[in-house]
Amino acid sequence: MSFFFGRAKDRKDPADAVRRVRENLPKLDQPLSRKGAQEEISKQLRYLRNELQGTPEQEPIPENVAAIAQEVFNLDLLPYLTVALPKLDFEARKDSTTIFNCLLRYNYNNSQPCVLYLASQPHTPQRPNPVIALVTAYEHAETASNSGQILKEAFKYESLARIALYDPSFWSFFTYVQGGRFDTSSDAFTTFKELLTRHKVVVAEFLANNYDEFFTQYNALLTSDNYITKRQSIKLLGEILLDRANYNIMTAYVDSPDHLKLCMNLLRDKSKNVQYEAFHVFKVFVANPKKSKPVEGLLIKNKEQLLRFLPKFHEDRKDDEQFNDEKAFLLKQIEALGPQSAYPVQPI
Repeated sequence: MSFFFGRAKDRKDPADAVRRVRENLPKLDQPLSRKGAQEEISKQLRYLRNELQGTPEQEPIPENVAAIAQEVFNLDLLPYLTVALPKLDFEARKDSTTIFNCLLRYNYNNSQPCVLYLASQPHTPQRPNPVIALVTAYEHAETASNSGQILKEAFKYESLARIALYDPSFWSFFTYVQGGRFDTSSDAFTTFKELLTRHKVVVAEFLANNYDEFFTQYNALLTSDNYITKRQSIKLLGEILLDRANYNIMTAYVDSPDHLKLCMNLLRDKSKNVQYEAFHVFKVFVANPKKSKPVEGLLIKNKEQLLRFLPKFHEDRKDDEQFNDEKAFLLKQIEALGPQSAYPVQPI
């Protein structure tokens, strides 16, 4: 994709730094030239970072920024730089992250050229779309943080978020948020959450089109042995279900007695934080005025136990008026349910 930009007027041609990075990237795979290539790439990336971001002594020069952006797109630097991230040293990866994000934010004639460029890129094994390549980079602990920083910036734009949602690599997030190092899984979950909450209409469409697969995998997070994953997942589930844009998703989710059973079990989790977040999901089942027969039946079977359980639930939150009002409302709703069935109860 080609864009028209003004030429740089600085004595040093900033576009030359882009060319030098691009020329040296293939050399990272050549043992004899790897060290020299790494040094040259690091030097030029540092220069590009300063030109795009500015320094304490000087603001970015618009003409230089424009020239860098144009050459980056002309040479398709971003797809190749993304793939090369694991081969760069720590500082070069940091500089690459800054360069990427500066370009994502760069505005030219009321448009974001980098966003348009990335949205137009194909995805092939030889030249992956950078957005998709950055998602899969969570497989490498050394680049996870850099990838996450770029993706969080990229997901501010609907067209780039859509690419990540609808690519098969999206489903890898369910692995990334549970496995590996704590800092990597935690960063992956933050990125995952950003993707699922930023663009309401796109996400609602995606969830409607992939409802069964998504919640089959998501419910597995709610029973994870990883406490952090479980706590973050139940909290995010509450946010998703209570978002107005996801009304149809919410009604489908709370129609399932299996989902209700899962939520009721989480009310008894050993973690008080998990219990509290589960409460905010449980209240959606109870407050739903159009409960499915199986859900209503399950609540009726557990009516007496719930009426004993809820008054003592998180009694230490006496000063939390909203929580206590919601708990009182749920108790009234449960009391109004029909008589308890003779069927065995779901333990609470």
